[in-house]
Amino acid sequence: MKFTIGFDKEDLNKLHKYWDEIIEKGQWSEGKFTGQFEEKWSAYNKVKYALSFSSWAGGALAALEFFSVGGKTVLCPSNTFMATPLSAVKAGANVEFVDCNREDLCMSFEDLKIKVEKYKPAVVFVVHIGGHIAFQIKEIAEFCRQKGIVLLEDCAHAHGASWSGKRPGTWGEAGFYSFYATKTITTGEGGMMVTDNTQLADYAKAYRNYGKFDYKVQGLNYRINEFAAAIGCVQADRLDEIINWKVEYAKKNLDPKFKNRVVFPEGMRSGYYKYIIFDPIEKSTGRVYDMPCHKIMGKSYDLPNTDWVAKNHWCVPLYYKGE
Repeated sequence: MKFTIGFDKEDLNKLHKYWDEIIEKGQWSEGKFTGQFEEKWSAYNKVKYALSFSSWAGGALAALEFFSVGGKTVLCPSNTFMATPLSAVKAGANVEFVDCNREDLCMSFEDLKIKVEKYKPAVVFVVHIGGHIAFQIKEIAEFCRQKGIVLLEDCAHAHGASWSGKRPGTWGEAGFYSFYATKTITTGEGGMMVTDNTQLADYAKAYRNYGKFDYKVQGLNYRINEFAAAIGCVQADRLDEIINWKVEYAKKNLDPKFKNRVVFPEGMRSGYYKYIIFDPIEKSTGRVYDMPCHKIMGKSYDLPNTDWVAKNHWCVPLYYKGE
């Protein structure tokens, strides 16, 4: 199956109409489609606020700086993309890593409890890997509440996922989506923060726009442009169809063939950014990640499940209407 961006050609006329409207109006940033994209994402994910950014990192940095992590410790899973720990480093935090589970490739609650006792973090950054929700997110969220730790969610893979109707990014204080070109839906580049925290939302709005207009927030330019936001509107409208297609394709064509795979808990629906198995195959799209972040950043401690996962999982091609 050849890689394809999840854009349906049936939407081309609608998109060109949107772009023509943007050009005719002459407002190429901070306009109608940025607002519409945010409204659609907020409604879909059942959150009070959805705030667009030029990248996943813009939203993550806004939240990390809002929670004043400078000089404090942030815990991340090592089985993630380097964007997660690097955002915390850029916000001035010390980053330490938590092992993952072999079953879901996501943060281990058991190791988290050990690391919280050892490092006394201000923030825990959980990552939803491969399109599904971290299997222990409920336990992690409750634990963080009890300990007074801010929980943030990296939802870069998790478009369209749910667990008994609850969306990624709604267990913690905020979640962050990526719309990079390889994602389930894409705007080429872009990101979105979801949150119910009004103070965080107000801070993030200023942060993405240089801190205008009183400059009390020391932000920079993390705005999405109107052309990308228009693509986001089209893609958001198509998201359920994309996920439904992937779920049905996986159920019919992949599940019977690959028994040794990530198996989801009852009530969980994956967005299937990746179809993850634990046996090598010839036509794999590779691994989600094959180099743990703790090793990239020179940490000397051992994370056995993370090291095992890096060597023992593969991804079966699964692209919307792929050939």
